[in-house]
Amino acid sequence: MPAIENALTHNIAAEFTRTPGPRFASQGDWSGEQFRDDFLEPWFLEARQKQARLLIDLDGGYGYAPSFLEEAFGGLARKYPVEAVLSTIAIKSGEEPMLEDRIRKYIRESSKR
Repeated sequence: MPAIENALTHNIAAEFTRTPGPRFASQGDWSGEQFRDDFLEPWFLEARQKQARLLIDLDGGYGYAPSFLEEAFGGLARKYPVEAVLSTIAIKSGEEPMLEDRIRKYIRESSKR
């Protein structure tokens, strides 16, 4: 992925956990819900305020369950306009390149949940 100008970059493995957990906090540690509420949403709001892109780096984690990703990214798009989320967030995953498309799909389909 080429460098994104004016981007705030965050790495989930370095700043949240290397072992992402379940969908909801009630189901266990390091949930998608916890990541969304405590990390992703504040980063998203900061990027919007600064009129910057938010680059989320997924590399270094030990695997991302679909439920974790859907709750984090799809959940964000259930709180904010889908187009705002899509235009703000960029995904980097050299280890699992298909995750970018999967996350964008979760964001686009967020209103169906």
